[in-house]
Amino acid sequence: MNYKMMGRITAFILLLEAAFMLPSILISLYCGDRTAAFSFILSTLITAGAALVLLWATRGADMKFRARDGMVCVAVDWIVLSVFGALPFRISGEIPRYIDALFEIVSGFTTTGASIVINVETMSKGILYWRSFSHWVGGMGVLVFLLAIVPLSGRNNGFTLHLLRAESPGPNVGKIVPRMRQTAMILYVLYIMLTVTNVLFLLLGGMPFFDAVCTAYGTAGTGGFGVKADSIAGYSPILQTICTVFMLLFGVNFTIYHLLIRREYREIRKDEELWAYLGIAALATAVISWNVTPSFPSVREAVHHAAFTVSSIMTTTGFCTVDYDKWPTLSKAIILTLMFVGASAGSTGGGFKVSRLLLTLKALRRNIHLILHPNRVQKVRINGQPVPEKVMDNVGSYLSAYVLIVIVSFLLISTDRNFTVESNFSAVMCCFNNIGPGLQQVGPSGNFSGYSDLAKLVLIMDMLLGRLEIFPILVLFSRTTWTRK
Repeated sequence: MNYKMMGRITAFILLLEAAFMLPSILISLYCGDRTAAFSFILSTLITAGAALVLLWATRGADMKFRARDGMVCVAVDWIVLSVFGALPFRISGEIPRYIDALFEIVSGFTTTGASIVINVETMSKGILYWRSFSHWVGGMGVLVFLLAIVPLSGRNNGFTLHLLRAESPGPNVGKIVPRMRQTAMILYVLYIMLTVTNVLFLLLGGMPFFDAVCTAYGTAGTGGFGVKADSIAGYSPILQTICTVFMLLFGVNFTIYHLLIRREYREIRKDEELWAYLGIAALATAVISWNVTPSFPSVREAVHHAAFTVSSIMTTTGFCTVDYDKWPTLSKAIILTLMFVGASAGSTGGGFKVSRLLLTLKALRRNIHLILHPNRVQKVRINGQPVPEKVMDNVGSYLSAYVLIVIVSFLLISTDRNFTVESNFSAVMCCFNNIGPGLQQVGPSGNFSGYSDLAKLVLIMDMLLGRLEIFPILVLFSRTTWTRK
């Protein structure tokens, strides 16, 4: 294990985090919130100080990196990022208990949007900005950002690929261009362009500037932290529609946008995941609209709220315009299913991913054919290309780990007697799939503050497992990882 190089990368991550806190200091000072400003100044100094100590301790680090090192580095860095990121909440006193502050910031960085805050409108603007900005930082990935702006790697060491694969969502991470640093830069340029476009549309729709920026951060990172107690419900239907569209856009694989810029329309047309993603969203919207129409004054309003909710849940954003927990059982069942499906691989969304669902269904069909024709050789294909068996094995392992983690987490938080079975199951699904609000007591009108510290720790781990696609966290706690052999 290359501990020195991992420590050096962690130091750069902490320096970035300290820099990310600077806008919150300026906002707090501008608004006259001295307590919030002090909390950010102190948190920045602590974070930057820890980074400088690490940089000094890891000078002369060897640049060589293995896949195992990349997995461990990503897992450790996300935990460290959250530990220091929770400081402003705790020091300011706006979230008095550290475990709650940690829950909130992990929910932010993992773009989950599950909250323990009862009324966000009582929080200072600097804290609200940091809370929403954490979504934007975690959406594309802080290590991807680091790779895009800091020339860490030398020639032929290839450790950038190990870091990108460990942090990026989806069953397989490839290169958009030959050099991984260029790939990271392209991803972040596209991310920034879409975010700025989102802000401009929200401003044109009449949303206040601060609200537009924070809402765009939540939409871009598919996180869901808002600056209003009623999430997006208090804004106009036009603004809600803008959010619907951009949530869907951020749930698309970012490779599609790169192909669009390069005018490779043929490649886009044959992308099975894209059409499956859009088809599932359209079908779910149609069925829910039909099911909830009696609950609304008009069909148009029913379609509007159904489309927003489907877009929000499937992309794992978590914004709300209505309390969908009051909808008929069929609609809630579809919402729970969409929590599992999630968005596209290579997007900022969470969940199982549409690409994995496609691969699982195709593997099932292949196995049925092999039962009927044992001697036939049949490959699973996506977009006309055969999928390597290593990728298929990885998808199978991921599904097994996914089910096991959901079951264990559900049993652990069910030791808390204050919540119903439906609340506990949806809480696990929402945190593990990085969605935010669930059903019943953790639905759009509730929050996670009532859970015990044990349950919150379990849900924190679920959020990290979901955002990092399970394996980096499992590798971190595997005994084999730490053996010299």
